[in-house]
Amino acid sequence: MKIYLPNSAFLGNIDPFLRAFDTTNPERLEITANKKWISLHPVALSLVAALGLTVDPPNIYCEQLEATSRHYLERMGLFKLLKITTDIHIKEHEPAGRFIPLTQIHSTQDLTKFIQDMVPLLHLDPIQAEPIKYIISELGANVFEHADSKIGALFCAQYYQKTNTIRLGIVDTGVGIQNTISVSHKADSDLEAIGLALTPGITGTTRNLGGTDYNAGAGLFFIKSIAKVNRNFFMIYSGNAMYKLLRTKRTKRVILSADPFKDNHSGGEDFPYWQGTAVGIDISLDSTEEFSNLLELIRKTISEAIKTRKKEIYKRAIFI
Repeated sequence: MKIYLPNSAFLGNIDPFLRAFDTTNPERLEITANKKWISLHPVALSLVAALGLTVDPPNIYCEQLEATSRHYLERMGLFKLLKITTDIHIKEHEPAGRFIPLTQIHSTQDLTKFIQDMVPLLHLDPIQAEPIKYIISELGANVFEHADSKIGALFCAQYYQKTNTIRLGIVDTGVGIQNTISVSHKADSDLEAIGLALTPGITGTTRNLGGTDYNAGAGLFFIKSIAKVNRNFFMIYSGNAMYKLLRTKRTKRVILSADPFKDNHSGGEDFPYWQGTAVGIDISLDSTEEFSNLLELIRKTISEAIKTRKKEIYKRAIFI
């Protein structure tokens, strides 16, 4: 396999990065990069890390990086995770920044601890942390309940001060969305399966009764909706298909649609095959009335879901 780290790969321009991914020779990974500058969205970085974890460390080749921004890859833990030796040294007095380095999570217990530790790392206020917690919990639950990923889930996040935005990525190398959704629904392609997964009422919910409110689960539809009301990007990549929600213009009213293909989006089903699922999202920390209303809707949906599941369990219980 071969993957190239470009000078820029964020959600708005991630398509060329994904299309350049070479899936041949899965026993070996070759990482090359732009000579002057490397700037990656957390989901792009997580994709590279996930690829590396499917290959034995001796079979990973990473060319000597020349870009001054190579220190970012060291900070985010890419080389440590993949056991790649480099000559990159980070001075101790350099600021750590507001980011979550690449973190491999293997269980729901790991996920709970990760969410607890995440808020201090990103220096988030409780109100700002709420949607981030929800997104990570929901995406993590999907991996552990459906993906059957041998590497678990890879998380990565970064705060960007200029836009006051958190960018988040989560990647797994599991069975993929089409295999998961086809258990209950007919999906003839990866893109059709992604569309079903983003449709409310079809997305699976967690079976856990306990835990925090964030463990109740309301599906990928709400996660996409969080990006939409923030007028930000959201993308999901699985199999040979990628769906990307595009930004809603400030001059347009935000309307949430149950059909993801009615949203302003791009993507297609001619991408290199990804064995698993990758999700990237940008979340503005600037609160708006639309965003507050959506969070309240999510809270109500979660609360009703918990009550419904408890009633169902009580109905099934037989006392002797």
